[in-house]
Amino acid sequence: MMQLHIDALESHLAKTLGCLYIVCGDEPLLVQEAIARIRCAERASVFTKRNMFYVDRNFDWSLLLGTVQSMSLFDERQVIELRIPTRRLDKNGGEALKALAASVNPDVLILISLPRLDVVMQKTAWFAALLQTGVMIRIDTIKRMQLPNWIDKRLAAQKQGVLPGDEGRQTLHLITERVEGNLLAAHQEIQKLGLLYPAGKLTLEQVRDSVLNVARYNVFKLNEAMLAGDIERLARMFDGLRGEGEASVLVLWAIAEEIRALMRIKQGLADGKELAILIRENRVCGLRAQLMPSALQRVNKSLLEQALWLASRLDRQIKGVYSGVGVVYLGVEPSYTLLPPADPWDGLFDLAMMITQPGATTTAMQVIRL
Repeated sequence: MMQLHIDALESHLAKTLGCLYIVCGDEPLLVQEAIARIRCAERASVFTKRNMFYVDRNFDWSLLLGTVQSMSLFDERQVIELRIPTRRLDKNGGEALKALAASVNPDVLILISLPRLDVVMQKTAWFAALLQTGVMIRIDTIKRMQLPNWIDKRLAAQKQGVLPGDEGRQTLHLITERVEGNLLAAHQEIQKLGLLYPAGKLTLEQVRDSVLNVARYNVFKLNEAMLAGDIERLARMFDGLRGEGEASVLVLWAIAEEIRALMRIKQGLADGKELAILIRENRVCGLRAQLMPSALQRVNKSLLEQALWLASRLDRQIKGVYSGVGVVYLGVEPSYTLLPPADPWDGLFDLAMMITQPGATTTAMQVIRL
């Protein structure tokens, strides 16, 4: 078994070409680039025949196996590409992949593309069989914090770069803002810079004039901006999600889930539990786990209770059953009344801002202290 990072694929292919490659990842651009590199190596090795298979619900696995097993001594060397869009296969699919892994030979190059690895897929017998004889190229998602460095490397590959110092950092930040969440479009925008300007350093003004805003935002990344206290990114994400037609009820759910997690962890800390244990119990991982301590310092239990109450009121408003002015009870006596804005998206932004920057003046929510 061999596992390769995509950056090591080029040097691997320069030395040898295996019989079975498994490309795993959810970044279409990087998956396409990995496959293209293997195809280039296969052409150099005189594979002249290609068979492409796309797996769907009605896919006939016997056709795949028949293609592999029907080769005669005088057949052309062939490539079999298998595109599998799901991590879950039925019994027939699993058995077919195990048989495929067992039938590799130097005259057949098998190239399989799969979605991003998860724990369940790694435990399947068919995946273990593929790894036993194949080379896996695992492609990780480019996270936002990694994007400026990724952009800088892509520019360097076309003999361009940014100016040193603050202007260079601002230039990479600007490109990151405009291409976040859309790696394929990011690649195209970087290529465009290569066509518009000669080799050398790019100025901030050149990038501002040339790079389009092609960012795409994931609603489930809102929590990162909230926990980080990044108001600028939060506002940009709200504008993007709204412009893309994202369902407001899904945005509300994502924000409310983060508030509930903060509430549970805050209560656990008050009960004397360790933060690391609480983070693990609440399935907070990755960047969220790193950002959670600073977010917990910004909020208190009273604020989180108010946020959850507001979330319930916004839920009713989004669903068309809001009755008007609400009164928040945080004890025996009412604390304040809320008049949510006519547009639920303004209310959702204010709700997220309660965690991002507690105490900030709301832009749309009218608060009347009692």
